Amino acid sequence: MQANRTVRRQGFSLIELVIVVVILGILAAIAIPRLSRGATGAADSAVSGNLAVLRNAIDLYATEHGGTYPSVAQFESQLTQYTDAAGTPSATKTATAIYGPYLRKVPPLSVGPAGYKNSKDAVDGTSGTPGTTAGAWFYNPVTGEIRANLADTQVDAANVKYNSY
Repeated sequence: MQANRTVRRQGFSLIELVIVVVILGILAAIAIPRLSRGATGAADSAVSGNLAVLRNAIDLYATEHGGTYPSVAQFESQLTQYTDAAGTPSATKTATAIYGPYLRKVPPLSVGPAGYKNSKDAVDGTSGTPGTTAGAWFYNPVTGEIRANLADTQVDAANVKYNSY
């Protein structure tokens, strides 16, 4: 004979379901704003990181060249190729071109309007203000100072001017 057994199905109570929904809502409220500004935050971090790399390369160049910084006209080639003591670039290492290269490539500017964004050109920063001439980097070959070549109106997610990084 078969005994009558009552099979009772267990499910979630209404309280348990409400708690799960509330927890998911809290997690969504935290995660969605962070994810929505992810691309902007990444571009801001890229500018800051690229400036750090450029500043280190420029400082190393100046150290090896007796305090002379790369010129604006040969900015990219002097940082990405071998150079001699006078700063003359060479694609290959020679008996006189023994310094560098300091970068594999000059990083592009990851923010800004057309003509600035994705450019890697250096603009002469001995006079004038950033953002008046198209190019990525506002570079002063006398002092070695480099910053983003963007106008004061161009700011990051925290409302900080890119040209003050």
